[in-house]
Amino acid sequence: MAEIEVLDRKIDLAPIIEQVGEVAQKAGLETYIVGGYVRDLILQRPSKDIDFVCVGSGIELASAVKKHLGNQAKLSVYKNFGTAAIAFSGFELEFVGARRESYRSDSRKPIVEDGTLEDDQNRRDFTINALAISLNQSNFGVLIDPFGGVKHLEEKQIMTPLDPEITFSDDPLRIMRAIRFASQLNFDIAPDTFNAIVAQKERIRIISQERITDELNKIILSPVPSYGFKLLYSSGLLKIIFPEMAKLQGVKKVNGKGHKDNFYHTLQVLDNICEDTNDLWLRWAAILHDIAKPATQRFHESAGWTFHGHEDMGARWTPKIFKKLKLPLNEKMKYVQKLVKLHLRPIALVNEKVTDSAIRRLLYEAGDDIDDLMTLCRADITSKNMDKVRKYLANFKKVEKKIKEVEERDHVRNFQPPISGEEIMQAFGIEPSREVGDIKNVIKEAILEGTIRNDRTEAWQLMLETGKSMGLTANSK
Repeated sequence: MAEIEVLDRKIDLAPIIEQVGEVAQKAGLETYIVGGYVRDLILQRPSKDIDFVCVGSGIELASAVKKHLGNQAKLSVYKNFGTAAIAFSGFELEFVGARRESYRSDSRKPIVEDGTLEDDQNRRDFTINALAISLNQSNFGVLIDPFGGVKHLEEKQIMTPLDPEITFSDDPLRIMRAIRFASQLNFDIAPDTFNAIVAQKERIRIISQERITDELNKIILSPVPSYGFKLLYSSGLLKIIFPEMAKLQGVKKVNGKGHKDNFYHTLQVLDNICEDTNDLWLRWAAILHDIAKPATQRFHESAGWTFHGHEDMGARWTPKIFKKLKLPLNEKMKYVQKLVKLHLRPIALVNEKVTDSAIRRLLYEAGDDIDDLMTLCRADITSKNMDKVRKYLANFKKVEKKIKEVEERDHVRNFQPPISGEEIMQAFGIEPSREVGDIKNVIKEAILEGTIRNDRTEAWQLMLETGKSMGLTANSK
C-alpha cells in the first residue's frame, strides 16, 4: 500500500488511489488528489470522497479509470461542467481537469479556462483545501502545499489562499463555507479572513437559498453548532440569512428587571440536545422552540417579563420559516412544528402534580414523538443553578416513569377513538352532521380524562347515552 509522510507521520493511501495513478500514467495525464480528502487524510478524519485533478481532460481520465475497474464501477459524466464521477466500492471519485477561473460581480459562476495545478490550487477556497498529493511517477505521494495549509491545520486556522476580500467577493458561498468548516473542525477563522467576511457579507444575497441552507444545515449538524451560530451572528450574516433567530439576541430591562438572552439560551439548548441526537430535525426544533419570544414578550410590574403564547406563535411561524429557508414542507416540518408547539407541556407537568389525565393528553398529542419531545425539554433546562437543574431532571424522571405506566395501561399514544363516525351515523340513522363530531369528541375526552377506558364496549355505551341526551334515537339491533 502506498503512503505519504506528513507531520512526521506516515499515512496510508487507499488502494483505489494507486489504481487511479497507474491509469493516469498509462494515459499520459499529470494527475493529483486535491482538496478535502487530502485535508481529512492529514486530520485522520474518515472520508470516502476523493477529488482528482488532471492537467487535461477529467472526463477522459474517468473513462479510462472506469474501464480499468470494470462493471462494478458506475460512471457519471457531466459534459457541461467538464467533470465525471465514479461510484466504486463505497468510494465517490470525482475527476476534473485543472482550471483557471475568473468572475463577474453579479454572479458566483466563474468563467473557466484550462489551467495548471497551480491555477487550480489558486482558485481553492481555503489553504487547508488547497493541498494536493501527486500521483505522477516522478514524485508519487509528494504533498504539494503552496499556501502553508499543513501549518494552518496544525494551528487550526481557516484562511484563504489569496486576498480574502476578492475570494469572498468572487464566490460569496465561501463565506458560509468558512464558518461551516470552523464549526465542523473547531478551527479559528484568521482575523483578516473574518474581517473580509464582515466586509463582504452583503454579497451573500446573490447566492441561492438552497445553497445557503445546505451550509446552514451542515453547521447545525456540527459537533458544537453554537460556535458556528456565534460566528454567523458576530459577522452580521445571521441577520441577513435568518433574521428571526438574530432577533432573539439581547436583554431588555424595566425597573431593573431583565430576562435571559434568548439567543444564547437557544444556542445552549441546541448544544445540549446535540449530546443526545444527530437528528437534523430535532436540532431544528431546538433552534425554533423559542423563536417567537421577541414577538410575545411583555413586562408586568408583578410578574416581570412574560412570553405567553410563544409556543403557539412559534408553531404557526414554523411553516413560513421552512418555506423561506427552502426546507422541506413535509412531515419533517410538521414534526418540528409539533415539538415547538408542545415544548412547554412536559415542563408544566414537572411543576404540577402529575395526573393521569394530563399524561394521557400529552401522549395523545405527541404520539410517537413523545420521546423526542422529552429530549428537547431536558435540553431546555439551562439554568446556571445546578441544584435547580438537578431538581428539574429528577422531576422529569418521575414524569417519564408516569408516561410509561399510563401508556402501558391505556394505550393512548396516537390512539383513534374506538367508535368511528360512520358507526355513529349507522347507530342513529343520521347523515354527516355536527352531532357526529360532538359524539366523537365526547368519547375522546372521556378516554383522555379517564372517565372510561380506551375500550369499544365502554365507548359504545357512552355513545348511546350521549346520543340520547341530544335527542337522537338509536337503531334497534
